[in-house]
Amino acid sequence: MIKKPRIVVADDEPNLRKVLSAILSRDGFEVLEATDGEAALGLVDSTIAAVITDLRMPKLDGMGLLRRVVAEYPDVPVIMITAHGSVDSAVEAVKLGAFDYLEKPFEQTQIRQVVQKALKTHELDRRAPRPMVFVAGSGRFGLVGRAAPLEQVFQVIEKVADTPSTVLISGESGTGKELIARALHQNSSRRDQPFIKINCAAIPKTLMESELFGYDRGAFTGAVGQKPGRFELADGGTLFLDEIGEIPVEMQVKLLRVLQESEFERIGGIKTLKVDVRLVTATNRDLLKEVQAGNFREDLYYRLNVVPIHLPPLRERTSDIPLLVEHFVTKFNERLRKSVTGVDDEALAALVAYAWPGNIRELENVLERTILFSEGAIIRARDLPAELGGAPAVAAAVPLAPQPGPIPPSPSSPGTPAPALDGSLKELVRQETERLEREIILRALDETGGNVTQAAKKLKISRKSLQTKMKDFGLRDRES
Repeated sequence: MIKKPRIVVADDEPNLRKVLSAILSRDGFEVLEATDGEAALGLVDSTIAAVITDLRMPKLDGMGLLRRVVAEYPDVPVIMITAHGSVDSAVEAVKLGAFDYLEKPFEQTQIRQVVQKALKTHELDRRAPRPMVFVAGSGRFGLVGRAAPLEQVFQVIEKVADTPSTVLISGESGTGKELIARALHQNSSRRDQPFIKINCAAIPKTLMESELFGYDRGAFTGAVGQKPGRFELADGGTLFLDEIGEIPVEMQVKLLRVLQESEFERIGGIKTLKVDVRLVTATNRDLLKEVQAGNFREDLYYRLNVVPIHLPPLRERTSDIPLLVEHFVTKFNERLRKSVTGVDDEALAALVAYAWPGNIRELENVLERTILFSEGAIIRARDLPAELGGAPAVAAAVPLAPQPGPIPPSPSSPGTPAPALDGSLKELVRQETERLEREIILRALDETGGNVTQAAKKLKISRKSLQTKMKDFGLRDRES
């Protein structure tokens, strides 16, 4: 089942909402409209791909909405819309965490470009670990762990955080590179200045220069106003360039100049701008090999690699897994309103033995899914996902009694041919999990006579979550 990405559009002007909805709907998005910030906040959850909001709205304005979304759903990109003359406010919004902004009037190509960048960034951020809340006694700089390789990282942060030296953070996806970048910023004298992040893998090569250096009015078709780039926005603070290995070769020369001279020009501009920016970069590639292959400039590599920090994968710090499990159990108990107290020895052994190719983010996702469907206070090995040796999570977590009546057919319900084994293990597990989840929801609805509120209580999830799942599975017609 292909789900349309959902975008929240918040604006008190009906015509602008109508225009944005038409553009985005034609591009294959599901648009949720809100007339003010409070209404928009009620529509935002972790499944939302992006939020587009006007700066000035009644009840809760765009800045208020931005602060709430950044605090509660840091992975969801927020795009600000501002009237001419309010660009300073929009720039301030970007410094506070907005993904980007658009100045009215804007063209369709502009909104499409910004949304595509936001969605790609959202997808990449979903694969990386969210910033972790500090756990007393478990580590420093917001990172949970005490393993020797992580202690070495802590020592480097302490020595170099409050210096202007460039830092190159390397490590596999999901190891927490952004957390290190934020730790460097927060433990420096720049902590009260902007921390600006850009994922180079999410920016089309043709837009990279304007993203980094900005443009002046008339620089190209559609440049109806002046727009500062990320270097300008980060002046006085820290600029974090994630996936630096994706930056085009032609842009590497201009980046090198900024590092050497701390100055640049906007596209179409004649004024040279001076900036004071501490640059932190990250990559999951071997940049030295990229240099040898001719894909990355050697002089830029050595400029970036003044202070190297390598983050170990989770499989090299398995002694930290019990601490991480404790951290995530606490986190998801609060978020999901559960009361799990821990995991048994067999389940913990399975978690420690697993290779974790997705690193900390994969562990986080596994525990969220397991805790969501758990019924007991202790997580047991059978509660874990199939790839860790357990039963599919939804089947193990919600063992509803079989009903005498027939179950309405689902794409792969019993009695229909089993799906062909022509996909990856993870994809087959996902499909089977979705099938089981659909059947369990159907049984819960049958038991409660189609009462969604009662079915949600039986499944120990919120009514809103159940309605979303029913919509995804095409079951809304069963609601009573």
